[in-house]
Amino acid sequence: MFIQTEPTPNPSTLKFLPGRDVMGRGTADFLTAEGATSSPLAVRLFKVEGVSSVFLGGDFITVGKEASVDWAVLKPQILAAIMEHYTSGEPVMVESASAAQGGEGDSDIVKQIKELIETRVRPAVAQDGGDIIFRSFDDGIVYLHLQGSCAGCPSSSATLKHGIENMLKYYVPEVVAVQACE
Repeated sequence: MFIQTEPTPNPSTLKFLPGRDVMGRGTADFLTAEGATSSPLAVRLFKVEGVSSVFLGGDFITVGKEASVDWAVLKPQILAAIMEHYTSGEPVMVESASAAQGGEGDSDIVKQIKELIETRVRPAVAQDGGDIIFRSFDDGIVYLHLQGSCAGCPSSSATLKHGIENMLKYYVPEVVAVQACE
């Protein structure tokens, strides 16, 4: 098994590409070892000292590290943990952890915003090892939840304001701002 790695815009995260399906269409974001019990892979990664977060994407794994730990020390241990997981035959998830985005009673504006995020924004941020999830649209403000390498990234506010906000304003005149939320 050959696992590739890619840097992300967030220096505290690294993207691991195992060359096989991780989550398929969904995602799962784990910020603590205690919250990772639904994923044997995430549990295994949190056992590596210095791992602070685990994000599971369609075909990648983004791992966050504590500031005091160097990637040169951490990276081989993470690669070994990922390889051990895939050779063990355990599932990535034992229950679904990806959030449903709903959509049944959405207004036309919300449907248009979700469609733009799904088709234009999410594929781009997935390349950087993260994800952006639509949370709500209130009084002209679009609230988005950042996951993976996007969460805590120094350039995420610029991405939100100059990239996503400008694009949404262009296509959906009702949008006046974009804000990150939990």
